[in-house]
Amino acid sequence: MEWAKAISTAVEYIESNITENLTAEDIARQVNISPFYFQKGFAMLCGFTITEYIRSRRLALAAEELTSGAAVIDTAIKYGYDSPDSFAKAFYRFHGTTPSMARKNLTMLKAFAPLKIKLSLEGGYTMDYRIVKKESFIVMGTLKKFTYENAKTDIPKFWQEHYKKGNGKYVCGMFGVNIDVSMGNSEFDYMIADAYNPSVDIPESFITKTVPAFTWAVFPIRGAMPDALQNVNTKIFSEWLPALKDYEFAAGYCIEMYDDASKYPKGTEDENYYSEIWIPVKKK
Repeated sequence: MEWAKAISTAVEYIESNITENLTAEDIARQVNISPFYFQKGFAMLCGFTITEYIRSRRLALAAEELTSGAAVIDTAIKYGYDSPDSFAKAFYRFHGTTPSMARKNLTMLKAFAPLKIKLSLEGGYTMDYRIVKKESFIVMGTLKKFTYENAKTDIPKFWQEHYKKGNGKYVCGMFGVNIDVSMGNSEFDYMIADAYNPSVDIPESFITKTVPAFTWAVFPIRGAMPDALQNVNTKIFSEWLPALKDYEFAAGYCIEMYDDASKYPKGTEDENYYSEIWIPVKKK
């Protein structure tokens, strides 16, 4: 299914079930795309996660009902909040005012319209990649679990903490490894890692992981981080993968490979800094 059609179908499903217990897995099932792939693609194309979209739509609709006289507690329960207090906190973060003020029509509120797909001509650019078969290999490093919803902000903090703790002397960070083996969770593991050297002792709190043998699509990247990598990542999930005729996403792995920053005058912010994204693929 093409992304435009997939997102349109997903939005229709969300709108028809906005007061139900929606999950990314349920929505992905409606468009026959793995939750792992769909969540990444949705966030890349739309600029926010599925969870953020659903929450914003619910709070916008809740405001409309409150201004029409609906009770706060009834509205809170209808849109999935356990208590008026939790609803009030979420409502204030979104609208900048309280549900009671909205009910009295004494304040400004924010609208958040459903997504609509507009057809536009895109692509027509060259995108370098190579298909490479790699045997399984072992990496060593530190691992942490993240939610898809907060990964964009939390993973950079994870890297900062890694170096702030002095862990860079053990693991310089050659790889950033995304792992979601089931390809159906709201969470995934992310590992800051180097290639494992069996002759070196593993420091306390560090672990090893085996990356299975795969056929990888490898995308070379030149440019300052993180923008260069994020731009290529967006094109991979929004345009390159959906346009493939012979290959499809093979597994819940995605690897970022980083060159030695000391080789560049401005480090990772150098305009010539080199990195790669590896995506596991298989024949359709």
